[in-house]
Amino acid sequence: MRALVQRISQASVQVDGETVGQSGPGLLVLVCAMREDTEQQADKLAAKIAKLRIFKDDAGKMNRSVRDIGGTALVVSQFTLAADTKGNRPGFSTAAAPDLGKTLYDYFTQRLVAEGVPCETGIFGADMKVSLLNDGPVTIWLDTDS
Repeated sequence: MRALVQRISQASVQVDGETVGQSGPGLLVLVCAMREDTEQQADKLAAKIAKLRIFKDDAGKMNRSVRDIGGTALVVSQFTLAADTKGNRPGFSTAAAPDLGKTLYDYFTQRLVAEGVPCETGIFGADMKVSLLNDGPVTIWLDTDS
């Protein structure tokens, strides 16, 4: 699985003009299931994100996790993180098929909640409009295969 994690002051996602999820302060997590992924990769990714120390402590050092600050996460499915950009038109053949992608997206979100991070989500497969106010900015790329 892949994720792009952004430290945020606030974020929201809209579908058809209606806000379906929001978060902050905390994380915006754009997540993509890959073709060969299983629940094991989702477990690993959720645990890593819950413990990721990217929030400042009293000394100004990035030494606190989203759990440490009592933050929340907005989790948005983002199959384009699987893009193969060797040519001018990205290919997405390494992304999980939609049925597996949705299953792993839902499972990942449940695991993040189980790790102590309250979550809201977008709608899998929908045309979503994501708004965010980056904090930092701090943006971290995570991939369970690396």
